Amino acid sequence: MKKIILGLTGASGSIYFLRLLEQLSMRDMEIHVVASSLGEEVLKYETGTTLSEEIERLSKNKAKIVHEDNSNLFSAAASGSSRFDGMAIVPCSMSSLAKITCGITDTLLTRAADVMLKERRKLVLVPREAPVSTTHLQNMAKLSGEGAVILPAMPGFYNHPQTMDDLINFVVGKTLDALEIENEYYERWEGHYEK
Repeated sequence: MKKIILGLTGASGSIYFLRLLEQLSMRDMEIHVVASSLGEEVLKYETGTTLSEEIERLSKNKAKIVHEDNSNLFSAAASGSSRFDGMAIVPCSMSSLAKITCGITDTLLTRAADVMLKERRKLVLVPREAPVSTTHLQNMAKLSGEGAVILPAMPGFYNHPQTMDDLINFVVGKTLDALEIENEYYERWEGHYEK
């Protein structure tokens, strides 16, 4: 059974997190959710729901969902010996990204990300910030060089999206791809040929 850590930080874009959690919850897997306090506040502000409410709602699906305390550095997610398959932070604030870049592991969220890097496991970071500064770009480049997947929340338009859901689903599908989780969550490019 796959074990995934799903992180939430205080950047805008909580809907991506909720949609990804929803998709993961429909699979036979174990999901450990770790959120910063600001991430939980932004989620409530942007979506009108709380993390606890969403976890309770989605716990009725197939996956086992564990709501982790971000201050608990004794969690299994803080150790490489726990053998998690991967981690995604959606959305990933520039503050969290900077801490991960510098190896600052003062919370479970940043420690778990650090473990993914040191163990050479999948770490997917979905920043949602625009524009980005040179410092942001340098941090992203450093983490990419260490094996992290930097997946900005940038939907594609080649599939002619009609709704906001289409835009959200594109980013969520790409995130699932980066975690190596099969999905048909967005229309894939099949090539374009003149008739």
